[in-house]
Formats: sequence, C-alpha cells, structure tokens
Amino acid sequence: MLSNLHELKIMLNQQGLFFCFGGPISQELMVGIGDTLRNKMKFDDADSKTIVKVFSMFVEQSQNIIHYSAEKTPPGSEKAELSNGIIGVGYDNDYYYVSCGNMIHNEAVDSICEQLTRLQVMDRDELKRYYKERRRKDSHKDSKGAGLGFIELARKSVKPIEFNVQKVDENFSFFSLKTTI
Repeated sequence: MLSNLHELKIMLNQQGLFFCFGGPISQELMVGIGDTLRNKMKFDDADSKTIVKVFSMFVEQSQNIIHYSAEKTPPGSEKAELSNGIIGVGYDNDYYYVSCGNMIHNEAVDSICEQLTRLQVMDRDELKRYYKERRRKDSHKDSKGAGLGFIELARKSVKPIEFNVQKVDENFSFFSLKTTI
C-alpha cells in the first residue's frame, strides 16, 4: 500500500496536480482547503485575479459534488450530510486547472452531457447571453442551479470545459469535469 501512494504521488506530480482530495466532502472542509489553496498560490506568486478565479472554480466544483453526488456517507441514510467525490487543482502548460469527479445516477447522464456539450461550443458572448437567459428562467424554479453553475464555469474557463462520463453499473456512472484558468 505505501509504495502505491508513492506511485500515486509521482503520477499526480506528472500531471501538475499540486492538490487532490478524495472522499466525503463538506462545506467546512472546503473552506479550509480553499484557504490552503489561496496560500499555496500566493506562495507561488500567482496574481490575485488568477487566485480568485481558481478559488471560484474550486468552490463551484465542490458545490456540484456536495449537491449532486449520488454517493453519500453514510450510504443509504436519508440524513446523509456528506457527499463523496474527488477534486484536484493543478498547474500545467502555463494554466491552472480544477478537476472534480463524483458518482451520478445514470438517468442524469444524458441531461448533463447535453448541457456541457452545448456550452463547449459557445463563445464568450453566447455564454453571457445564455447565462442571463437561464438565470431568468431558473429564478422561478426550485432548483439547486447546476445548470447555472456549469455556465458560470464555462464563462470563467479560458478553454472549453472538458468532461467525461464512465458507466460504472446499471445504476451509476462516474462524472468528471475539468476547467482551465
């Protein structure tokens, strides 16, 4: 097991990942991690605009895990307060990136893929208009705002959002997302 951790660290370093957390995620945990990320980036002399953008992407992606992960701790509990997922922050090819992943129900896959595929081809102006349009529509619904969150991530990302869905079994798939700053 210990040698596997070393191999994991080498792999993460090769991908430029300087922070990675996997497991049950809570709001409180994200606040502490966010502070650590800001301090790390200040130490690395990142400019304040970049730090704010990375932090914002980190928060939004953490919120997606907290609100939408199909994997809860403890499993099957109706009062589960912790959602399981993985989130990482890295620096590669002159850009920071934030990646997250979590289990989702298979019935959500088509909707998520449609939303993200649509966002991948929009330019800045189209994203801005689409965000305003969706914000007006969603203000009348009882929604957690995942669609708005995806749009906001796309607006802040300097490259199109990357995503992947891997089917795990007949009920669940693993959803991964990457944004670039």
